[in-house]
Amino acid sequence: MRRPVALRLHAALATAALAVATGVVLSMPEASAVTSSATGYATQNGGTTGGAGGRTVRATTGTEIHAALCNRAESSTPVIIEVEGTINHGNTGKVSGDSCSTAAGVIELKQISNVTIVGVGRGAVFDQVGIHIRESSNIIIQNVTVRNVKKSGSPTSNGGDAIGMESDVRNVWVDHVTLEASGGESEGFDGLFDMKDNTQYVTLSYSILRNSGRGGLVGSSESDRSNGFVTYHHNLYENIDSRTPLLRGGIGHMYNNHYVSINDSGINSRAGARAKVDNNYFEDSKDVLGTFYTDEAGYWQVSGNIYDNVTWSAPGGDTNPAGPDPRSNTTVGIPYSYRLDDAGCVPGIVSQTAGAGKGLRVSDGNCSPQTPTPTPTEPSGTNLSIGAGSDGSSKADGTSYGNVRDGDMTTYWSPAGSTGSVSIKWSSATAVSAIAIREASGSAGTIGSWRVVNADTGAVLASGSGAGVITFPQTTLRKITFQITSSAGTPKVAEFETYAG
Repeated sequence: MRRPVALRLHAALATAALAVATGVVLSMPEASAVTSSATGYATQNGGTTGGAGGRTVRATTGTEIHAALCNRAESSTPVIIEVEGTINHGNTGKVSGDSCSTAAGVIELKQISNVTIVGVGRGAVFDQVGIHIRESSNIIIQNVTVRNVKKSGSPTSNGGDAIGMESDVRNVWVDHVTLEASGGESEGFDGLFDMKDNTQYVTLSYSILRNSGRGGLVGSSESDRSNGFVTYHHNLYENIDSRTPLLRGGIGHMYNNHYVSINDSGINSRAGARAKVDNNYFEDSKDVLGTFYTDEAGYWQVSGNIYDNVTWSAPGGDTNPAGPDPRSNTTVGIPYSYRLDDAGCVPGIVSQTAGAGKGLRVSDGNCSPQTPTPTPTEPSGTNLSIGAGSDGSSKADGTSYGNVRDGDMTTYWSPAGSTGSVSIKWSSATAVSAIAIREASGSAGTIGSWRVVNADTGAVLASGSGAGVITFPQTTLRKITFQITSSAGTPKVAEFETYAG
């Protein structure tokens, strides 16, 4: 199979070089935490909620992502991991623990459940580091970029897949991500979004997949037919050679996607697979639907699609295109509700909503982008710690308990060892219902178990593990204490924020 992807990259690279030379800054809008809720097949089989209800942990390295997983009480303890910055091989190490099974050079979500990874702040980029989901369930990945993951050459990660799932995976929602490579298999890359070995109930929504030889597959071989129930909607597939996706067995639902410059073949339904293909826009592409590279047929139900400058091969041998006049050859029942945008507006609505750094905007079903109401993951109101007096029970050399109330994430307080306490106090009784414990850069995931104590009475207001936002019934007090009772090293608390709620 020819691989024209690398050749098509020159124009894009030249544009980037011009931007640098002329001083243009290619910036990413401020990103917010996870919003909205899962769609498509990810809503089935009990639904997909990720780390909802769990602690929120901030991570700026791959090692800190792994630490956030490993420092949970159990492998199923919910956690929301907010990621900001560039994740690469240099900062992605293995972390050990009873609630995780990680590895260096890849984000390893193995034998775990109830996890959200979401890009925040100025964005999260996984540079040559793939995300591997294995024997896991209830996972959300949102608002991140994964680029240039290789299976050959150096460095390698995740078998060359940007996001890969295998071995009894259930309920994954991947939303508003950008997955990209810089060529095809001959350049060392593999798939952008792969599922195999009994992976089910997955949705890929509002995402960009581009500049790759392979978009993604469902099933690793003609005999791997235990996968399926996958929804793809409002995604941009651009400059992809094939597999948008490749389906082997199972059911795939593709609606309101924009396919442009699909070079060899597009939706490849084979080995008994059934594809429901609704209101998509196919543009400047070849063989966008059919059964290709096999004599084991797949099937499709089509409606409302637009084929704009699409060319079709003649059928014969292992080539069975659906066009030039695509007709349904099966029916596919869809168990969830969804709203279809008209195919004619798909390029416009996808360009405004798909990919990381787009503000998590979605379509309202009438070709108009909407910004979802954020699901609060941060306390609201004024941080009551700023301007108040505070003290701590102990501190290490070079640190000060005052650093937890200065609004500066670059300064921090540490106990003398692996445990200790730090407090915020006021001159008069103050109502508090939430605190936020922010770990300093490089130490995210260090804090283990903790207690929040009403220092006036000694009553325990909350207990748990891992830093983040902690809520409890509103309490009026003069002094509140955060007690670290175990940790994976020396904790570094950058901020101890307090809120009335």
